[in-house]
Amino acid sequence: MNLIDFSDSAWSVFPPLLAVILAISTRRVLLSLGVGILSGAYMLSDNSVLGGLHYLAEKLINLVWTGGQVNADNVNMIIFMLLLGSLISLMSISGATQAFANWAERKCATQRSAKSLTGLMVFIFFIDDFFHCLSVGAICRPITDRFKISRAKLAYLLDSTAAPMCVLMPISSWGAYIIALIGGVLTALSITDISPIGAFVSMVPMNLYAIFTLIMVVSVIAFKLDIGAMKKHEDMAMEGQLWDESKGRPKGLDVQVENAGNGGMIDMVLPILTLTSATVFFMVQSGAAYLSAHDMPFALIPALEHTNIGSSLVYGALSSLAVSIVLAMRLNLSTKNWLQALPKGVSAMLPAIIILFFAWTIGAVVRDMKTGMYLASLSEGNLPSALLPAAIFLLSCVMAFATGTSWGTFGIMLPLAGDIAAATDIAMLLPMMSAVLAGAVFGDHASPISSTSILSATGAGCHHIDHVMTQLPYAATVAFGALLGYLAIGFTHSAWMGFAVSSIWFATFCLFALRKQKSTSAEPVLS
Repeated sequence: MNLIDFSDSAWSVFPPLLAVILAISTRRVLLSLGVGILSGAYMLSDNSVLGGLHYLAEKLINLVWTGGQVNADNVNMIIFMLLLGSLISLMSISGATQAFANWAERKCATQRSAKSLTGLMVFIFFIDDFFHCLSVGAICRPITDRFKISRAKLAYLLDSTAAPMCVLMPISSWGAYIIALIGGVLTALSITDISPIGAFVSMVPMNLYAIFTLIMVVSVIAFKLDIGAMKKHEDMAMEGQLWDESKGRPKGLDVQVENAGNGGMIDMVLPILTLTSATVFFMVQSGAAYLSAHDMPFALIPALEHTNIGSSLVYGALSSLAVSIVLAMRLNLSTKNWLQALPKGVSAMLPAIIILFFAWTIGAVVRDMKTGMYLASLSEGNLPSALLPAAIFLLSCVMAFATGTSWGTFGIMLPLAGDIAAATDIAMLLPMMSAVLAGAVFGDHASPISSTSILSATGAGCHHIDHVMTQLPYAATVAFGALLGYLAIGFTHSAWMGFAVSSIWFATFCLFALRKQKSTSAEPVLS
């Protein structure tokens, strides 16, 4: 069907903005996303109710079936989530989760050490942000619950380590995608003196938001830096209320099954190691198959650039589930236990999948509204080259916040940053592309319609809007420091000067916040 073109109209921002405002004001995510979707469908179909319903039906079908074939990306993600739910349920009923919690209780004597364990998990689950948020959330939730750490704090630890680590790592789904985009930019600009992977590595020190978000996580853990709404949630957790009970039970991956086995640490560790290692293997294998089919020699980075992350996650989850089943068979679980475990895990994932469908749908609406193209057109003014990294950072922040997708922002803004740098000051190319990455991750962190935010809340078992509102003060603080850093880079052409300016801002903020923070009681120690 013919759609109205909003690429040059400020109305293109209306549906996602409406969804964001409603999500924050009503705290009802599905209602807010639904209203945003319906308003966009109505506008795109020239204010026709029947046309809007026809458009919406088409978009819903396209989520699982498009172009005469299965939408592999979405379907694989759904299958992965269902398999992961089953895996977590099986590890819970076998006693593996309890064994891990008991081990952590012996090793973690304080809240700080429990939070540190959660933060360090990113070095095992760095492959993909969805992978990290769901897996680490389910594994570490029993530990953080024991130490009276709020679900909002757990969601923050998940979200603020997932995307920032993935965007800095070349061996990740994010790294592979970004390197491929960088390669396209370099080719379009006929730049041959640096490789795509070389450019990616050079950009790491200039990805100021990602770096200082990870430093902020360390500071939050080390100094119990609770600011804004997070302090309220942490105070409630100390009184035994891990989430805001006035809003009901969170729709998270909270598998309620009775521990029926006497599994040990191996029943947790071996499936998790299998999950990570098998996923990495299949990522490399699928990329190698692509290179072979196109008569290209094998190399690790090109293989990762052409990997199939969706199928790799599914195969990794299947491998892990198979290992967990084999381990559980030795525990003599009853048929009743087996019949209870897997359906419980599947049902625990269904609320998150429903919200994810809504997020995908509004993402499709936003693409058809051409919100990204309209926002990108705002950068066509004649700004001095010294201001370009900061301007590109701000525009990427707004675009990712409005559209709820960092990857979509990468796809639009990286080529745009390349074109602007070529037309003004090519020396600003890498700083401006770094600013795109940084701004996109911030927008992803701050947006209520971001799928990563949704799944972070799911993995933590936290109310979605509570997660958004408790993470926002930390994200905004780091983003302001990054903005100052990009201004410094623009005027000095020095990445290290930008890092230094951001460091000064960050240190100043932390000292001020710690001075203002009310004294807290000693951390609880489990007896």
